Amino acid sequence: MKIFLAIIASAIFISCTTTKHTGNTKMSPEQKKLYSLLGKLPDRNRPIKVEVTSREEKDDIIIEYLTLDLNGLEKVPAYFTKPKNSTGKLPVVLFNHSHFGQYNVGKDEFLYGRKEMQTPPYAVALARQGYAGLCIDAWAFGKRAGRSEQDIFKEMLWKGQVMWGMMVYDNLRALDYLETRKDVDMSRVATMGMSMGSTMAWWLAALDTRIKVCVDLCCLTDFDELIKDNGLSRHGIYYYVPDLLNHFSTSQINALIAPRPHFGLAGRYDPLTPVKGLEKIDAALKKVYGDAGAADAWQLKIYPVAHVETEEMRKDILDFLKKWL
Repeated sequence: MKIFLAIIASAIFISCTTTKHTGNTKMSPEQKKLYSLLGKLPDRNRPIKVEVTSREEKDDIIIEYLTLDLNGLEKVPAYFTKPKNSTGKLPVVLFNHSHFGQYNVGKDEFLYGRKEMQTPPYAVALARQGYAGLCIDAWAFGKRAGRSEQDIFKEMLWKGQVMWGMMVYDNLRALDYLETRKDVDMSRVATMGMSMGSTMAWWLAALDTRIKVCVDLCCLTDFDELIKDNGLSRHGIYYYVPDLLNHFSTSQINALIAPRPHFGLAGRYDPLTPVKGLEKIDAALKKVYGDAGAADAWQLKIYPVAHVETEEMRKDILDFLKKWL
C-alpha cells in the first residue's frame, strides 16, 4: 500500500529482552480436553525472548518490528502497532492473518492489506479507533515460509505434533507476550481474522479467557456439514486435527467462548462455510448464550457474497469492537 511508503523514524535495533511470564494455565476441563488434542506442544511456561529490531511511525500508527522466541523451535516475526501519540494502557487486538495460498504474505496482511479485504489495512483501521494490534507470522507464512505447509505438516505428524496445534500455541504465547507490555490493557483484549485467521480467532477465544471479544470473518465452518458437502479439499492441510470429531463439533468449540462477545461474519456463497453448517452453529450458540443470560453477545451475520470482506462487513466489525471492547 502506498500509504506505508513514507518512513518517519526508524531504528536498526532497539532492545532485546527475556520475559519469564508463565502461560495462562487456568483452563476448564473442556478447554484442557480441547488443548490436549493439539499434539505434543512446547512447555507453556518457557521464557519468551523478545527482540525489537526497529520502530517506525507511518501515517496514523507506530509500528514495532519484533522477533519473538515463543516456542524454542523457530523464531516468530511479528508487528506490534499502536496509534500515534497514544498514552497509557490501550485495548489490543490480536490479529490473525489469512491463508489464500499466498505463503509470502503472512503478517504483512495486517500492515498492507490484501485485495480480498477492505482498506485501510487493519493495522491502520484499528489504530484510528484507538486500539493497539499484534500480528505474528504463522508457521509456513511470511518470513517463516522457508518450508512448505505440506512438509511442515508431515514432519510434525511423524513427531506427534499437529501443525494447527503449533500455530495455536504460538498465538497463545503471543497473548503471554502482550501481558508483559506496559502499554496494553489486558482487560480489553480482542482477537480477529479472516479465513484461516477467522478459525484461529475462535480457537484462541475458546481456549483462553483473557480474550474478551472474538470476531471471525469468513471461516466459521461446521465440520460435519463440510464433509457432507464434499468440501474437505477446500481447506489447507494445516486445518485438520487428529481425532477432533470424536470429541468436539464446531459448535461445541465455539460454545467455550460464551458468554464473552462473539461476532461471526460469513458469505452466503462462500464454499468454505456451507450455509447449513452456519445455521446449525447459529442455533446452537443462540441457545448457549441465551442460557448464559448473554443473548446479545452472540451475533452471526450472513452477507450476499463469497469469501471476501465487504465495506459493510468492515463497518459492522468496527462497530462490534466499539460496543464490546
